[in-house]
Formats: sequence, C-alpha cells, structure tokens
Amino acid sequence: MLNRYPLWKNLLILFIVVLGLLYSVPNLYPDDEAILINNENLGISEADVALIETALEAAQIEFFGVAFDENSIQFRFEGVDDQFRAKTAIEETLTDDYIVALNLAPTTPGWMQAIGADKMNLGLDLQGGVHFLMEVDMEAALERRMQDNLSNVRSILRGQRIRTRGLNIVDNSHLEVRFASSQARSAARSELIDNFPEIQFQNREASDLYILDMRLTPDVILQIQRDTLQANRITLLNRVDALGVSEPTVQQQGANRIVVELPGVQDPAQAIRILQRIATLEFHLEAELGASRTSFEAYQTPDGLPVNVDNDVILQGDRISSVRSTLDQNGLPQVQINLDAQGGSQINRVTRENVGRNMDILLVETKSRTIASLDEQGNQVEEVEFFEEKRLISHATIRTALPRTFVITGLTGREANDLSLLISSGSLAAPMTIVEQSVIGPSMGRENLESGFRGVQVASTLVVLFMLLYYRLFGLAANAALIMNILLIFSVMSLIGATLTLPGIVGIVLTVGMAVDANVLIFTRIREELANGIPPQQAIDAGYDRAFTTIFDANLTTFLVAVVLFTIGSGPVKGFAVTLMIGIVTSMFTAIVGTRAIINLIYGGRSVEVLSIGRYARSLPSST
Repeated sequence: MLNRYPLWKNLLILFIVVLGLLYSVPNLYPDDEAILINNENLGISEADVALIETALEAAQIEFFGVAFDENSIQFRFEGVDDQFRAKTAIEETLTDDYIVALNLAPTTPGWMQAIGADKMNLGLDLQGGVHFLMEVDMEAALERRMQDNLSNVRSILRGQRIRTRGLNIVDNSHLEVRFASSQARSAARSELIDNFPEIQFQNREASDLYILDMRLTPDVILQIQRDTLQANRITLLNRVDALGVSEPTVQQQGANRIVVELPGVQDPAQAIRILQRIATLEFHLEAELGASRTSFEAYQTPDGLPVNVDNDVILQGDRISSVRSTLDQNGLPQVQINLDAQGGSQINRVTRENVGRNMDILLVETKSRTIASLDEQGNQVEEVEFFEEKRLISHATIRTALPRTFVITGLTGREANDLSLLISSGSLAAPMTIVEQSVIGPSMGRENLESGFRGVQVASTLVVLFMLLYYRLFGLAANAALIMNILLIFSVMSLIGATLTLPGIVGIVLTVGMAVDANVLIFTRIREELANGIPPQQAIDAGYDRAFTTIFDANLTTFLVAVVLFTIGSGPVKGFAVTLMIGIVTSMFTAIVGTRAIINLIYGGRSVEVLSIGRYARSLPSST
C-alpha cells in the first residue's frame, strides 16, 4: 500500500532508535575523580593495596570504589580536594617505581558497560590534558648502533684470532679497524662482510697501518632513523597506558619529532617523568676469571649475588621484536624472547662460541636531574643533566647456541613475569627531549565542552523553529528525525570508541544542517508535486523517491571528502572528519527513512485532502 511501511520495517526503525538512545545515555553520567597507581616494572600486589589504604586512612581521606588487578589499582574520591590530598599521601608512602596519576573514572552502570555502552572519549580540547612535542636524538641512535657494531666486530675478530691494532669510531656512521698487515685485513674483511650486510667496506693505508673502513650507507642511516622514530612512538604509546589515558594521541611529525597528547591527564609533571624515561636493555657475557679490571663492571643480581659483567655488548634491546612469559613442558616459568634477523644472527654466533658461560641482561636507564648554577651575571640558572643508571635484571647460563627465538629459564614465576614486563614495557631506541609543552586545564576543557554543546543547542533550536514554522507538521517530523540523528551520532561514537573534539562538535553542527537540507529537498519536491495537481499520497511518494538521488549524490561526495581528510589529516582534522562521516550516515537514515516512517504513520493508508506542509499546502480531490 502507498506510503505504508510493513510492520517489520517499523519495528526495525524503532529498534535502531531505542538502541541509539541506550548507547547515548552513558554520556549523561559524570565521571568520578580518581587516582591510578601503577608499577610498570613489578605490578601491584595485595600488600601494596593494603599499604595505600592504610596511608589514606591515616591522612583521613575518604575513598570508595577500589578497583584492583595485578598491574594497577584505582581509588575513587568525592571531590578534587580529596583527590589531590590523596595523591600527596600515596606518593609519600610509595617509592619512585610507582606511577601515581590523577585520573577520571566513569560512573556508567555496570550493565551498560557490559554491553559496550560507555561514554564518548573526549579530546584534549574538551577534557583538558597535556600536549607535548618531543624530538628524537637521531645522533644518539646512530651512535648506539655503531657502538653495537664495534662490540660485535671485536667479538668476531677475537673469535677468529685475528689481531688488530685497534678499533675506533670515527663518527656516527664510520668505524675503522686498524691492522699490521694487509693479510690480516683481508682475513678480517672476509669474516665481517657476511655479518654486516648493511655496511660498506673500503681498504686504505696510513703510515704503516692497514685500515678497514666500515661505513653505514645513506639508505641504511635513513632506515635506522625511521626505525628509531617508529620504535619510540610505539614505546611512548605503551607508556601512556600506565597513566590510564583514554584515546591518547601519539603520532609522528616530520622526520624526528613525535606529538603526544594526553586527554584527561591532570598532572603534567608525572606525564613528563614517564615519557622522558630513557631506558634500554643490554645483553653481556659474564667476565672470565682473571680478566682485566678495566674490561668489566661489578653488579649484583636481584638476590644480592655479585657478578662481574664484561663491557662488550652482545646485543641491544632494540633487536627484540617480542617477549612473553610462559611455562615450559614441566610447568616451570620461562621467558620467551624473539629477535629480529640481525639480532638473531648476533646472538647465535656469540652463544655458539660461549656455551657454559653466563649471560647477563642489564637494564640501562638514562635519568635527568636539575643542577643550579650561576651565570656570568651572577643569576641563578638551572640546567638539566642526564646520567646513566644500570642494574642487572637477569643472570643465566648459556646451555646451547641460541637461535632467533630463545628462552631464559631458571627463574621463579615472579622473576619471569617481572622480566617479561620490563622488556615488554619498551625501551626508547634513542633519547627524546620535550621541545614544546602546553597544558589545557580541566576548567578550560570544561568551558570548551560547554561552549561546544551550547553551539549545538543554539543551532538545533534555530533549525527546529524554522522547520516547525515553515513546514508545519512535516517540519515536526523533520525535527523528531533531527533529534534522533544527534542521538545516533553520540551512540555510534560511544560504541566505536571515537574521540569527540572541538572540531568534531563543528562537524556535528554541520551534520545538523545537512540533515535538514535533505528534508528541505524532499519537502520542496512534495510541494512542487502538489502544485502540479498530484494527489497528496502520490506527492509524498514522488517527493521522497525523486529527491533521493540528489540527496545521495550530495552526501556521497561530502563523505568522500571526509574520508580524504581522515586519511591525510591529523589531530583536529581527524576529529572533524570522524564526526562528519558518522553524521552523514546517520543523517541519511534519519532524514530519508526516519521522517518517512513518521509521515507514513500520520498520512499513510488514509484518504487525505490536505497536507500540512507550509503555505503551499492546497486542497485536492482525494485519490480513489
């Protein structure tokens, strides 16, 4: 029958509307002030929870809603004052190994969270937070690679009993090896060329020395820089997880910089401490008995056992591609490590030649401290000084030549888990410095959010009044569909975990106009049909059918533009593109299917003589 939807279609539309309402409701629930405690090295134990609770009770700070797992614990508080007091009390109780971060915790009912009905993630400009522009020290990355090459060259030549007159790093892409004879140089070149495919070899002489120059090619240098930037980006992304940040932005900018945006983070100093932590792993052999005192460093195992670690580095941590803690066939804990191709070749060669010796893994951290001094004018200035801190985290015996994938055994369950966590947390492939920093406070973010939604409300109100006055009953149907459209946008963004930003709100306002524009095209077409003497029922049907192609073409071109913006854009541009794409899809549904369902319920299957569609409505003979 003309202008009548079947029952199943009406029920489907109703189901979508109810679903949209359900998934948009969580955005009405305010967040609780909270504190997230995390230990990226050792995790959180029940003893830690008890210690924190005791500290809060001693400080007479009320808390509720404690959530605890092996990696973190979250406490909720009634207000901001209690939150800041609690942070101070907890930091005074715990050591520096723990991350104590101010946080916001959702209050959405559990049954809603169980079906995936969560709040929309708010961007930095709406929620407040911190923005950093970090620069990667590419020279340090190249220097680290050359130091790695130097250690491996020394190890290979020592294993082949090829004597040298010294090895020297000329610059960050040039290593020279000096020999007493051309025969020794030729033998060394034959051994090294297969182990270093990315390096160019060149012979030269100076005085009575025969020198083998080893240089990184420009292509290899560029690839090292790209790999370093990508490795640091992934590591930073892993680190911000410890801060409990929803939808952080960690993306490359240019050839050596990374942008980090942390929405909701209210403690920039804590964020800086985590992000600037420079750490890496080094694999060494234990020094042999009788070794020269200058060839090793003394360390202690976690159990307090003294160990002399050889200075030569077998492998750097950036060669590790993945790591996980597992159980062997006997149910005993072990740590499985996977290396990249170059790392696998290095570890196989060294361990094949050193079966029975102990291999040590060092965690190397570069920390910073502020030093106050006086300048030439006698003014006090502060300078940041970096220093290295190393500790032994694994001491194990080499049982056989290790392949690209190998396991470390002889650990307790806790030791295996700790070692896996240390490696998995990621180490920066090169140091980074913060070159730009800005903070958007929670109050400013709240003002942006309120202003944005006020803009949506004003725009929607003006559109609603216009449609109601100009198109009357049809305008009422369009207004109902418009409200439905906004709810669907919020629900879809909540469901897929999209982030709402201030430009995203602009996208919603634009979508509101586009949705109404579609209805204007339809209603104008219906009025034209009525003016041509077409009966009301046929005019409604023709208006929707003939306007569809124009509406679809216009929305399709806009959708494609939004896809391009999302693909090539970043930050605010992506936020705008996401809401625009979602809004186009939902407005097509509400403007065409939604309003027609309402019009069908009002006029469908009835003998109609007058349509309430504005000043062009006219009385016509009813169709029979």
